[in-house]
Amino acid sequence: MATANDATLATPTPVIPGFAGFSQVPGMRTILLSVGAAVTLAIMVGVWMWGQQPDYRVLFSNFNDRDGGAIVASLQQMNIPYKYSEGGIAILVPSNQVHDARLKLASQGLPKGGNVGFELMENQKLGTSQFLEQVNFQRALEGELARSIQAVSAVQTARVHLAIPKSSVFVREQQKPTASVLLNLYPSRALDQQQVNAILHLVASSVPELSSKSVTIIDQNGNLLSDPSKQVTGNNLDPTQLKYVQEFQQNIVKRIESIISPIVGSRNVHAEATADIDFSRSEQAAETYRPNSPPEASTMRSQQSSESYVKNANPSGIPGALSNQPPVPATAPIIAPGAANQSSTASNTGLTQKDSTTNYEVDKTIKYTQLPMGGVKRLSVAVVINYKNETDKAGKVTSRALTDIEKTQINDLVREAMGFNKERGDTLNIVNSPFAGPEKENLVELPIWKQPDTIQTAKEIGKYLLTALVLLYLFFGYLKPMLYKIMGKEIDKTKQAEEIEAKAAADEKQKLEAGMDDELNEDGSIVSLTRDADGKVIKPMSSYEINLDMAKQLAASDPKIVANVLKTWINNE
Repeated sequence: MATANDATLATPTPVIPGFAGFSQVPGMRTILLSVGAAVTLAIMVGVWMWGQQPDYRVLFSNFNDRDGGAIVASLQQMNIPYKYSEGGIAILVPSNQVHDARLKLASQGLPKGGNVGFELMENQKLGTSQFLEQVNFQRALEGELARSIQAVSAVQTARVHLAIPKSSVFVREQQKPTASVLLNLYPSRALDQQQVNAILHLVASSVPELSSKSVTIIDQNGNLLSDPSKQVTGNNLDPTQLKYVQEFQQNIVKRIESIISPIVGSRNVHAEATADIDFSRSEQAAETYRPNSPPEASTMRSQQSSESYVKNANPSGIPGALSNQPPVPATAPIIAPGAANQSSTASNTGLTQKDSTTNYEVDKTIKYTQLPMGGVKRLSVAVVINYKNETDKAGKVTSRALTDIEKTQINDLVREAMGFNKERGDTLNIVNSPFAGPEKENLVELPIWKQPDTIQTAKEIGKYLLTALVLLYLFFGYLKPMLYKIMGKEIDKTKQAEEIEAKAAADEKQKLEAGMDDELNEDGSIVSLTRDADGKVIKPMSSYEINLDMAKQLAASDPKIVANVLKTWINNE
């Protein structure tokens, strides 16, 4: 005889295929619910972290690998989260830490911009050759020059190449150094000629024996900025002279507007000036002589006179040898009186010559003249004055033209302010005309929902709302029911429902025993039903049935009243 245990052992356990059968294994349902609750909780944590994720902004971009590694290492030391943009061309950090991170990295000298300066000379190794030292020095000099050029506001990055020849003891073999500069400018920025010349002289002054003519500067588009044709020549104006002209013209305009503004108002006068400046430099040397003055009014410089007398000596004696003999001793001749007078007259006869030279001072003027640069050759000024506004007794504002007296006064003031000179051809034109009002720009105001700030705020609010909704849905829809099932509260609800159903069945049995029952009408009201001895329900009469029964009873008891009622109904129709 088989026992109950034998029957239990002999009966095979049915195998339930699929996940449903796997879940009916004792204790497996609790495990599955726990896993589901853990997964749901993990999803909720992930959604919460996504909602709390900060907005990342660009910290640095367009950096080399060396600077990028140093920046990342510094961010890790400062415990600042970071990530890379698409393509890895920029490092992103939370928006609330961008400025703090930039200041801290700047204190460390990051980013260095890829230019190595004289700090390269600090890492010299023992046994370095002279050639390597020279190369390192040239690299350091190029890096320092590039850093200095990058200090210009319009320059983003710069590269400098120096060609420094090797020094030689022979004068004929010495070569001058040259330099090339490549500038990478910021978008929509440009350098004027004065800034280009400044960079050119900066490089030329930093390298020994380097001339400014040997420096070449180009931009990232390949445009030659240091074009010799754009530099200053003897016939063209340099930027300094152009600036002087502009400042001179602005000074004239400022003086005119400042003296007229108190009369017509600061916004009711506009002036423009055009100055023709002479930048030519000239030197003159003149030597002039005045006509000779009368001798009595002239100044005697020197006087020279000479006088000569030549006695007339007649030849005497016998030609020949005797005439050449020494004279014989003198004897007293016996001369007649007439002959003596003749001899005395002949002896006194001679030639007298007188010369006189007088030098007078001559008027002479030597003049050296050097004309300065920047002289005004011609000045032209134009002034426009608005109509004068006047307010009457009623408070109405009207505009009127200036009177002739007012125009004359303004004309005289402008002439004095500009330094009018008729001899050099200055011109002045004053016009009194009503000014046109400012044109109103039809700015299309964006709706509030299209404004960038509103869109950004809506995105942030939507992000938080979406996070909250997802978390609430996961909590009340999945996590809370799973936790209740795991904690056994579902069993309590089942027992409570069974108790309620049992109590309702007992109440219904009690009502049947009492012969009473309830029924719901069409309007939802509860109507008590009565049962007879056989257990059949006696249905109560409705209001319509009650009225109909009363009408029947009235017609049977007093038909005349019913006839009169019907007659009245027929007559009313």
